[in-house]
Amino acid sequence: MEFQPTEAQAMVQKMARDFAEQEVAPIAAEVDRDGRWPAETVKRMADLGLLGMMVSEAYGGSGLDTVSYVMALEEIARHCAASAVIMSVNNSLTAWPLEHFGTEAQKQKYLAPMARGEQLGAYALSEPGAGSDPAGMATTATKEGDHWVLNGQKNFITNGGHAHTYIVFANSKPELKHKGVTAFLVTKGAKGFTCSPPEHKMGIRAAHSTQLFFSDCVVPQDQVLGKEGEGFKVAMKTLEGGRIGIASQALGIARGSLEESMAYAKERKAFGQPIAQFQALQFMMADMATELDAARLLTLDAARRKDRGEPYGVAASMAKLYASEVAVRSAIKAVQIHGGVGYTKDFPVERYMRDSKITEIYEGTSEIQRLVIARDLLGDLAK
Repeated sequence: MEFQPTEAQAMVQKMARDFAEQEVAPIAAEVDRDGRWPAETVKRMADLGLLGMMVSEAYGGSGLDTVSYVMALEEIARHCAASAVIMSVNNSLTAWPLEHFGTEAQKQKYLAPMARGEQLGAYALSEPGAGSDPAGMATTATKEGDHWVLNGQKNFITNGGHAHTYIVFANSKPELKHKGVTAFLVTKGAKGFTCSPPEHKMGIRAAHSTQLFFSDCVVPQDQVLGKEGEGFKVAMKTLEGGRIGIASQALGIARGSLEESMAYAKERKAFGQPIAQFQALQFMMADMATELDAARLLTLDAARRKDRGEPYGVAASMAKLYASEVAVRSAIKAVQIHGGVGYTKDFPVERYMRDSKITEIYEGTSEIQRLVIARDLLGDLAK
């Protein structure tokens, strides 16, 4: 199976790599330490067309393929996983469903400024009592004349507080469970819509996550995304592409862990020689490199399937499952290779270790990915 990038894809990768090395890496430790929103990075990603990579040029996007997106996202995540997930949410979780389920008016009003990076988007599905079980959401939507009234709460919303447009999922017919879910476009400043301060998180600290509160929040009918009652379909199809983004983020973390370990092992000396000469550490880095390549191939395969218009949901789950677990294993090994200094903030591997864990949790936990894969293999027997 050949995954040689085209000339155009290689150019996008180089652009993202240069940007990440020159502008993202120098402030990555600082924004993590302070939990500071990387406003300058977000602006530059907008300038470079990285926030609307897969949106068609007709709506202000770059019109690129998913493979280019994977390559660019890995380069950003190699130095700052927080910046990478801001980019991923805007591309995969908000721009994509708007382009594929939105009306022409919605695309012009909400998608175009998002694709140009003038505004950010956020995806509001999870709730305090409904994470892996979105069909059990408690947020409700009640139709009143020519508008809807939303009541409820959302949890762990990336880009919360900074986004202009939120794709919010609410149950308009709770008795129908997931078949009663509808997707809505709620804009910042809407009456009855408030946002909490950022959560205090273990990792990806610069990518702010908040709670959202809806108290008799009025949403006009023309801000329904897709059809009434088809919100669950919108949510699940969106997450398929989102998992490719998170797999790419995990690749960047795993690669950073390996590259930092190689550089340190060549310089650090013990017992009169570089620790890179110790076979125990060589084997650790060999495992890291092998797993990284395997994870990248899985991720590129899912991206290629998506670009060809083939079913890609299971491939995306496989990529997200494996890449996220590789990221965690690689980051742990990187800290071990660095020894005591790896446990300090003087080296980036402790940040990679903290950042890696979330890739096994958001946009579907590893356990959910295994369910998706098993059900595809076994059908009704796995239910």
